[in-house]
Order: sequence, then structure tokens, then C-alpha cells
Amino acid sequence: MPLALFLAVFAAAAFAQTPTLQKRTITKTDRFDFGAGGTVAITGAPKGSIRVVGTAKNEIEITAEIEIQAANEPDLAKLGEMTGFLTDESNLRTGIISIGTYNNFGVKKLPKNFPKSLLGLPFTINYVINVPHYCDLEIDGGKGDLSITGVEGSMRINYLETNARIEVVGGNTVATIGTGTVDVAFGVHGWRGRSANIAVATGSLKIRLPSNMNAEIDAAILRTGKIENTLPDLKPRDRKVAFTERSIIAKAGVGGAPLKFTVGDGTLKMEQLILPL
Repeated sequence: MPLALFLAVFAAAAFAQTPTLQKRTITKTDRFDFGAGGTVAITGAPKGSIRVVGTAKNEIEITAEIEIQAANEPDLAKLGEMTGFLTDESNLRTGIISIGTYNNFGVKKLPKNFPKSLLGLPFTINYVINVPHYCDLEIDGGKGDLSITGVEGSMRINYLETNARIEVVGGNTVATIGTGTVDVAFGVHGWRGRSANIAVATGSLKIRLPSNMNAEIDAAILRTGKIENTLPDLKPRDRKVAFTERSIIAKAGVGGAPLKFTVGDGTLKMEQLILPL
């Protein structure tokens, strides 16, 4: 048999043995009381978005849109039963924990007859989570969009890859992003924050600051890229240390809250916050 014909037959046979995965989207929800002042800790799936919205209600409301994939309907049904989220609830702290094939469904006991062939199949969980305005957030995510609006409290964020839009109002903010595009607006609903440390390893970071902010700002590019600064009233904290495309050590207003912004490789933009009319 000629080599070309052999390769064509082999490729066709391999393709025929690869099952076509079917997709199914399911929605799981939960709602429960949670007072202001507590901490909401969210552990996202390896793939999927997280949207957190602050509301006037003293409750947490979770909507998870889950996309699962499997070779047939019975396998989809099995995965649908086991994939989603669990909650770990107390008065001061609530955890929302994604479960699925990547972590053997977390603390949820795996049935003895569950097919091992289903453990490596892809899935996505996209969250919309409503929380009280006044609460702290801890978010760990994989790959997916991130949005935080209307929350006044401290935030700790770790994400591997994301396009993120974050509103910062109060508390301390620490965010570490592996890869992506990050837009952080300070003071959309007033500014009562204490400090911020936001780092992006690879990508772009846009910082939007109100014109009346009092802060001490350290902005840096660690390897490659540049800083694009259009803030009109920044002044060097040390008059002998000029601003460059790689480093800005500045004072806004009379100084105050320490704000640190870092990009490894990419672009760091600082501009004035424009509030909607």
C-alpha cells in the first residue's frame, strides 16, 4: 500500500474513533440570607466567568450557567448531576465552591459506579452572584471574564486569565492577574479605600482615578512595555525623580492611600475617571 494511502486510511480510522461530544447547558441557582459585613469567597471553575453585583439585600443569590460536554445523553445526565457548586455557609463567611471533573467533584462523594472516562471532559461554569453592598470578597478564578460592581469592601482577587472590569469603592484591594486585560475604576460611587496593589503579569492594565483623589501612586513596568499616563495633576513624590515610561512615583492631591500598579509585560494606562451623567 502506498504511504500516502496508508496515512489517509489511518487518519480516517482515528477520526472515526473520536466521538463527537454533545453539549448541554443547565442552570443551577441558590439564594440564602447573609448579613452585611461578612466575607464571600468564590472559587470559580477552571473555565468560566464570574460576575459579582452588590445589592441592598442582605442575602446571596447565585445563578450558575453550566455547559457540559459528553458523548451521549446518559453521560450528560451523569455530569449534570455532579457539576456545579457547593456552599460553605456561616454568619461571617460564605464559600461558593465550584465542583466538576477537574477536582473529582470536590467534597461531593463520587459514586462508585461513576465512569472514569467522564472525569476529563470539558465544562464551563458562568456565575452571576448578588451579594450585599457592604461585604468583603475573595475570588479565585481560572480562565474567563470577571466583573465586580457595587461592592464596598476589601477585595482579594487571583485569576489566571481574564478580561476584567472592577469597581473599587472602599477597603483594601489586592488583585493578581496572570494574563489578560484589566480595567479598574476607583471611586465610581465615591472613594473610601485604604490601599490597592494590582498586578498583571502579561497584558494590559487600565487604571481610572477620580480627579479629587488623594493618594500616593507607584506604577511600574517590570520587563517590557510602557506606562501611558494622562492624569493631569500627578506630581512626583521626589522632585528629583522624573516620570518615565517604565516608572512613576507620584502623589495625587495631598497624598494618602498607597496605590501600587504593576505590569510585567504589556501596557499600563492611567487616566481620569469620567462618571456617567
